[in-house]
Amino acid sequence: MRYILPLVAFLILAVVLGLGLQRDPRALPSALLDRPAPMIELPLLNEAQRQFDSSKLQGQVWLLNVWASWCGPCREELPALKVLASRDQVPLYGLNYKDDTEEARLLLQQVGNPYLASAVDSKGRVGMDYGVQGVPETFVIDAGGRIRYRHVGPVTAEVWREKLLPLVRSLQ
Repeated sequence: MRYILPLVAFLILAVVLGLGLQRDPRALPSALLDRPAPMIELPLLNEAQRQFDSSKLQGQVWLLNVWASWCGPCREELPALKVLASRDQVPLYGLNYKDDTEEARLLLQQVGNPYLASAVDSKGRVGMDYGVQGVPETFVIDAGGRIRYRHVGPVTAEVWREKLLPLVRSLQ
């Protein structure tokens, strides 16, 4: 009996760890799925005197891409986002997260700006409201202002083609 209890505990632990290894690490659950997207009222990156107001996007399906100039994967995804969003005419907005404003502007000048507008979240408060755990993250928000999908990591052509674009099209 003394050897059976540790053996059973080991087997249970091995099964739990094995099941955990089968999960996709990018498929993080989000408490905000199918809930209203937090409101965004922040200054615009390229026009600080004007505000980005997400309430004005009611009635349309749009994407929110959380990014930063200090983020390597963000730098890599920006050119692809520029091509994909303009080609497929998907409204793409940015949330510049915990970043230096000048560095962010410079990066968009260098690699191209894929966003219709990008809000400045220098303190990360809006990112916290969205449950951002790291950058880049991309959210699909429906015409009713509800979050329908969250993608963690860079958006590639494959992610765009297989996940984001079909969902956006089905919601339009």
